[in-house]
Amino acid sequence: MSSPSKRREMDVMKLMMSDYKVEMASDAISEFFVEFHGPKGSPYQSGVWKVRVELPDAYPYKSPSIGFVNKIYHPNVDELSGSVCLDVINQTWSPMFDLLNVFEVFLPQLLLYPNPTDPLNGDAAALMMRDHNLYEKKNIVKYMQSQKT
Repeated sequence: MSSPSKRREMDVMKLMMSDYKVEMASDAISEFFVEFHGPKGSPYQSGVWKVRVELPDAYPYKSPSIGFVNKIYHPNVDELSGSVCLDVINQTWSPMFDLLNVFEVFLPQLLLYPNPTDPLNGDAAALMMRDHNLYEKKNIVKYMQSQKT
């Protein structure tokens, strides 16, 4: 790849040509929103989230910034800001990864296998460890509330 900007354009185009609905935030290719469906087999499977993606100038050498716009009740997602705590995005990102990896692998794995021992949302983590069924019910209630706003 000749430059980070070409790679950025190519990765965004691949995402747009996939099954994901992508909405540009402005004329710049560095910020956009992706419609993300919860993975099957998770408490999130019936949900659809709007995920904000910001690509730094140094992308793909620097990781994208990923955040949920509508509320999601999850131990590794800050309920107020929507910020995601995910090692592969925040610390171990590699230029070998692309945006499709984020939406087809990393986010589904985050929702399928939460890590309550390293939470951004302590309330969700504690409830998940204490009463998993109640955690799943609260998750559905929080999602339904977020759809009304």
